[in-house]
Amino acid sequence: MKAERIQAKPMTSISEIKEPLWEVIDLVKRYPGVVANDHVSLKLFEGSIHGLLGENGCGKSTLIKMLSGVQPPDAGRIRCRGEDVQLHSPTDARAKGIATVFQEFSIVPSLTVAENIFLGRLPTGKFGGVDWAAMNREAKAVLAEMEVDLDPEDITGDLSVAEQQLVEIAKALASDASMIILDEPTAALGLSEIDHLHKLLRRMRENGCAILYVSHRLDEVERIVDEVTILRGGQVVRASGETEISVDNIVAAMIGEDVGEHYPKTNNSREEIVLEARGLTTAKGVSDASFSVQAGEVLGLGGVLGSGRTEIALGLFGVDPLLAGELKIHGKPVKIKSPMDAIRAGMALVSENRKFDGLFPNFAAGGNITAAGLSSITRAGFLHLATEDKVTAEYIRKLEISPQADSKTINLLSGGNQQKVILARWLFCNADILIFDEPTQGIDVGAKLAVYRLINELTAQGKSIILISSDHDELLAMSDRIATVQHGTVIGITKASELSHVDLVKASSDEATHKLQESAA
Repeated sequence: MKAERIQAKPMTSISEIKEPLWEVIDLVKRYPGVVANDHVSLKLFEGSIHGLLGENGCGKSTLIKMLSGVQPPDAGRIRCRGEDVQLHSPTDARAKGIATVFQEFSIVPSLTVAENIFLGRLPTGKFGGVDWAAMNREAKAVLAEMEVDLDPEDITGDLSVAEQQLVEIAKALASDASMIILDEPTAALGLSEIDHLHKLLRRMRENGCAILYVSHRLDEVERIVDEVTILRGGQVVRASGETEISVDNIVAAMIGEDVGEHYPKTNNSREEIVLEARGLTTAKGVSDASFSVQAGEVLGLGGVLGSGRTEIALGLFGVDPLLAGELKIHGKPVKIKSPMDAIRAGMALVSENRKFDGLFPNFAAGGNITAAGLSSITRAGFLHLATEDKVTAEYIRKLEISPQADSKTINLLSGGNQQKVILARWLFCNADILIFDEPTQGIDVGAKLAVYRLINELTAQGKSIILISSDHDELLAMSDRIATVQHGTVIGITKASELSHVDLVKASSDEATHKLQESAA
């Protein structure tokens, strides 16, 4: 089921009415064997949100690094208010008015909110010492301007991910930047946090800031940006004013072809119950959660950030011990005390944070793919490397993973390829029940389509999927039924086809006045 389509924005360009605040002209960046940016140009205007879009590996990150002073361009110019500027370092870029909020935060968890906001430029008193009172006062003023209720003296590491994101943006605002670059700012945020961030960005736009906005959430891009530049293969394939800002047009430009169906769902659910959970309770927030999953079904777990969806997944997989409750797989009671127990029982977990919880970053694809099933590639207690190489080649071909994955360490691959490698691990283990926690977070539209098609292939084989997603359109479209989670409890289950986006938001909120009634699949 799809949410209502937002009216596409017209192609009228801001460039028709004023001169750019920042301008990138024919930037080139080469690495051995590849041209990452091939004469890339774009214009950023005062009081505008500019979307920088493209699949993983298209050159977005390279362009951001050059604008942030992390890497120098091999050719081309960067101009501010009509004058050429040289960005020799990140410090130099900040001094010239460019602030970057990277997807991976640069905060220091042990420092206070105020110390992070003014990190590297702490205000000093007349004797050269840090003026702590002035720092807290100025931090409070910045947070008040953002309408953010944070105490400047709070320890940043104790804050939620959404609050840490706001601290990063406060840091950028406090630097009086004229260009703010946001790299996947909503990747780890829930719906309410995204709405708050978008309101903040609109206020920043009204105050004259030029914002470069990078996101794989195209429905979100459609709502928030004024103009777009789309990269493919290191080149600009659509410039400002050339593309109507709608998901269909953006997707077509990004991948070079029309995609009529963003969520190619097939219904493979059967009546046979594969997994049954009754009264699951953990010390990490799961409370008396009950649900079942059928063969060939995608059961979505819906709820706001912090509702307990991920905690249910961790309890099922044995990461967080169960304090109470019962699990049955194929009708037989099972005891899951550890992830190894879960793997033996035919379960798999594609974790929300693949970089920290799912990958061995210094291994190539082979070691990552076979990690959960080493017993099947050992001979007399030793790894049989030839078998591992054969398995690796098979999954690289089957899942269309980059051929470089065979030789490069996994941390050097794109997010989409990393996700496919993790999926390959569980396919190699032949798991029957797969838990996908935010499986398309931070990956491009092409990789998303590959994940959706794989879900269809798995359910067609009778395998069961538990899907956790903060993308409501994705959750509604790819699920057969949706279990709504609130405070670690499943408050109701209903068919996805009977839910709308609004229903899901209402049912997930604390203010919901009714609970969804469970219905048959």
